[in-house]
Amino acid sequence: MRKTVTVFGSSKPIPGEKEYEDAYTLGKLLGASGFNVCSGGYQGIMDAVSKGVTESGGIAIGITVDTFFSKPSIYLTEEIKCSTLFERITNLVQKADAFIILPGGTGTLLELAAVWEFVNKGVEKEKPVSCYSEMWEKIVSIIEERILIEGRKTGLIKCFNSIEDCVKHIKAELLRLN
Repeated sequence: MRKTVTVFGSSKPIPGEKEYEDAYTLGKLLGASGFNVCSGGYQGIMDAVSKGVTESGGIAIGITVDTFFSKPSIYLTEEIKCSTLFERITNLVQKADAFIILPGGTGTLLELAAVWEFVNKGVEKEKPVSCYSEMWEKIVSIIEERILIEGRKTGLIKCFNSIEDCVKHIKAELLRLN
């Protein structure tokens, strides 16, 4: 059975923009590595990663929500509709064997925070997490300082400067955990 990587990121990038093309490359790499992808199922990074994974033989699962009035990606092979944002986030977390977080705004931050908090509170077991971009490196560093003060587990989130390194980390960690 193929493992599933949930990918979080902005809905804003369009084809031809770096963030979109990075997500497309990520989807291609994940599909070629034998992974399926789960995302929020809409446009931008979600569309790009879904396109990449399906072109590489993987499945693209989209977790959508009734309160968003966006069009789901045409590259989804499966759509799971949720009635609330929190149901959507829970599904995105539970479907994943690992996570990759690409650039995004407050929605992406909420999703990363949910993954982090679910593990820290014992709601979910620890799963590999790769963040891509200098933005996440800064945010993760600040939150890690606070987590250390609070005496909770640090080092759950790994940051990388390349899509390829994100995928390598996920592959290595999933092999180690099996």
